[in-house]
Amino acid sequence: MKVLTGVVLAALVAAPVFAQKTAADRLKSATEDLNEIMNASDKGIPQDLMAKAECIVVIPNLKKGGFIVGAQYGAGFVSCRKKSGVGWTAPAGVKSEGGKFGFLAGGAEADVILLVMNDSGMKHMLQDKFTLGGEISAAAGPLGRDATAQTDAQMRAEILSYSRQRGVYGGLSLNGATLREDDDANKELYGRELKNREILTGDLPVPPAARPFVRALDKTSSRK
Repeated sequence: MKVLTGVVLAALVAAPVFAQKTAADRLKSATEDLNEIMNASDKGIPQDLMAKAECIVVIPNLKKGGFIVGAQYGAGFVSCRKKSGVGWTAPAGVKSEGGKFGFLAGGAEADVILLVMNDSGMKHMLQDKFTLGGEISAAAGPLGRDATAQTDAQMRAEILSYSRQRGVYGGLSLNGATLREDDDANKELYGRELKNREILTGDLPVPPAARPFVRALDKTSSRK
């Protein structure tokens, strides 16, 4: 009986981790995260780093804990700057799995934001799957709205990572997490199967559900 009870409890804990919202729901959550960055205190993400980023990944409500002890799972979206350098591409779906996220505690969840800082990092975003901290260098990003991003980690890292847990921003320590395409989200948004490379390097119209997300990117990371 104790074993059965333990299994049932584990399943109940696991359910929120693997429960899936629609792509439109996740886009709405990601947009809210970006808009809240705009109004963050002096402990928020530096504005100059947002402006320098080549791509931005937002994973709302990444989960830690649950049925698979110590595992993380989240789904979100990535958008990259257009070839002209002005404006952002339509978003592509991504999933994050595994690895260790140093800022998360216990079975909590957090909003995760990754700033892709150079062309090399952007090329990894076009792959089907890659490992953060392995195939691509990643570092916990600095805090402070007016920081100038002049640390060794910032100079070398292809990705700067952040999370917000219980309303508090922090640099996110990544180790072994993978990012891969979310084919289901792409199909839901665009009505057909599309690879992230096609979305992020093309000139696809932004789906209605994604327009607020792209507008938020324009506001939070303008190079003007």
